[in-house]
Amino acid sequence: MEEHTIALNRRARHEFSIEDTFEAGIVLTGTEIKSIRAGQVNLADAYARIERDEAWLIGAHIAPFEQANRYNHEPKRIRKLLLHRGEIDELLGKTKSKGLTIVPLRLYLTGKGRAKLELGLARGKQLHDRRRDIAREMADAQRGR
Repeated sequence: MEEHTIALNRRARHEFSIEDTFEAGIVLTGTEIKSIRAGQVNLADAYARIERDEAWLIGAHIAPFEQANRYNHEPKRIRKLLLHRGEIDELLGKTKSKGLTIVPLRLYLTGKGRAKLELGLARGKQLHDRRRDIAREMADAQRGR
């Protein structure tokens, strides 16, 4: 049984340093899993939050299924994540105390056809404007420093 990656969140690894990873299931509708199998997923602006002792995926875009009728899903709806109680408590504790965020790293299908989400417990990197640094280095080089 092999897993098949559907969507990667490359921006997450660039903007955050990942400290720990978790695997979560997702509660989906029928048209959502069909769109996922077709690869119509975008995790770029997505994040996870824990509210009322439940984990939720917010901002993930799963495109509407083209062959579906009026029972199609909302592309950006909030989806429930399936985690063990201990994992939810651990994530809640670390996000509250250490100021970490939960970002989805990749969405994949297991060998059994189940959609799973790899979550990363992440700390934001300081992404300052490197153009300013380069401009200062160029000016210093011209002055002979």
